[in-house]
Amino acid sequence: MAGKREEARDNGRGVVISDDWPGYHLDLFTYPQHYCGDLNRVLIPHGVIVDRTEKLAKDIMNDIGFCDIVVLCVLKGSYKFCADLVENLKNISRNSDTFVSMKVDFIRLKSYQNDQSMGDMQISGGDDLSKLSGKNVLIVEDIVATGRTMKSLLGKIEKYKPNMIKVVSLLVKRTPRSDGFRPDYTGFEIPDLFVVGYALDYNEYFRDLNHICVISEQGKGKYRV
Repeated sequence: MAGKREEARDNGRGVVISDDWPGYHLDLFTYPQHYCGDLNRVLIPHGVIVDRTEKLAKDIMNDIGFCDIVVLCVLKGSYKFCADLVENLKNISRNSDTFVSMKVDFIRLKSYQNDQSMGDMQISGGDDLSKLSGKNVLIVEDIVATGRTMKSLLGKIEKYKPNMIKVVSLLVKRTPRSDGFRPDYTGFEIPDLFVVGYALDYNEYFRDLNHICVISEQGKGKYRV
């Protein structure tokens, strides 16, 4: 894993989790027991997510400087990541000589049902996007898979001519369906697996799971709609 992290730091891929990474046995961690049998393994423990989020906040502030930011959180899967990231950004601001104003707004994008992409993206919530004109916008996403959802959102926001748009995603999935889009900041690059936890869901379940885990076939069948 050390070699993978070094590689990721140089090319902006984040912490790269290889396809043959076995993950961690569930018995090594605590997790809600109502999900017993619904998970295969822990892919990323919560503590690792916390540490990586702190580093992402430092990278963002070093990159964009101490300027006012509009944080656009993509619901629902990003809310935990966004809350932790914003708290780290605020801590950096509090410990500096320059105050950074951060307004947080929320937008909901729906592109999955069960474990399949529905193709068309549905957008709801958020203030009038025209209010982003001239602003420094940081979009916080939970996971980028094909990239089509994020590119569609960026296209809508860019019409209003913000001063800057940056995208940070906790996860980027390696998939042959990708159109090549890469966020500006990536937490972890993961194999082509359907993962849940840390607010990432499967039909609204598993949001209460702190770790990022791989869902089992039993779990998919149990919570399928």
